[in-house]
Amino acid sequence: MTNQNAPYTSKCIGRTTFGSKENESFSKREEEKVPIHLKMTLTIKEAAEYSNIGINKIDTMLKQPNCPFVLFVGTRKLVKRKEFEEFIQREVVI
Repeated sequence: MTNQNAPYTSKCIGRTTFGSKENESFSKREEEKVPIHLKMTLTIKEAAEYSNIGINKIDTMLKQPNCPFVLFVGTRKLVKRKEFEEFIQREVVI
């Protein structure tokens, strides 16, 4: 038999304690994303979409020892957008 007073039971899975007003404001914040051209750093996926260069190619470029547009946040690799744009404008072949 389950304890009716227990705060977390298997019956609570999927339920939320947020009121409808709080859920509404949370979903609005999630919809208001910063456009890629205004971000300082991009994920590899965002950089691929932004530049039309493949994810694997961008990842290979980020692994180069003197890559001017890589930013490590812990173990995560991010792309510095401005430096990435300048790099693409300078290069003829990638």
